[in-house]
Amino acid sequence: MEYGRLNVNVISENGSTPISGATVRITSENEPEQTIEETRTDNQGQVNAIELEAPPLEYSMEPGADKPYSEYTISIQAPGFEPLEVSGAEIFSGETAIQNASLIPLDETEPDSAELFVIPDHTLWGDYPPKIPESEIKTIEETGEIVLSRVVIPEYVVVHNGPPSDSSAKDYYVKYSDYIKNVASSEIYSTWPESTIQANVLAIQSFTLNRVYTEW
Repeated sequence: MEYGRLNVNVISENGSTPISGATVRITSENEPEQTIEETRTDNQGQVNAIELEAPPLEYSMEPGADKPYSEYTISIQAPGFEPLEVSGAEIFSGETAIQNASLIPLDETEPDSAELFVIPDHTLWGDYPPKIPESEIKTIEETGEIVLSRVVIPEYVVVHNGPPSDSSAKDYYVKYSDYIKNVASSEIYSTWPESTIQANVLAIQSFTLNRVYTEW
């Protein structure tokens, strides 16, 4: 069996200060009742280099019938904060996964509740609907918003949580750098050669900046 690693960074949602002494519990998606690792964050709010089992490296190099990553659930608890759980964290052989966690301070007027985040299957593994067809060339029209005179890298991008036709879906403002990292993590494998990762990240950035520039 091969192994990957997991780093967990825990901060407070108020002020982004590190939370030391938070309990971090790791369980497998296949055996949720069995604790694989339980530890506490250090003074920096971190737990580093937790070794977890992962499938063989070659599974992620060619399409096949075997899932190339293991899935784990990360449960985090700290006094004075709402518990948080991340389900579906992906661990690849020889790679270090980083999970950032922002805990919400407890409100004494409300009952305790746990935040749950579910990471869906990787797009190279899961069964997802095909991309919505669109024309390669789009007209650039004034929409009442600020129309860019040139392509620029924004600080934030607006992510519409649904198909373009669904006006009821929520919009989120996401930092550009975080958005690119999240898309890359969802669309390519961290085990690939560095030059392959660089090429894909450049393609992701090009696509994103086209969306921003054309306001499509």
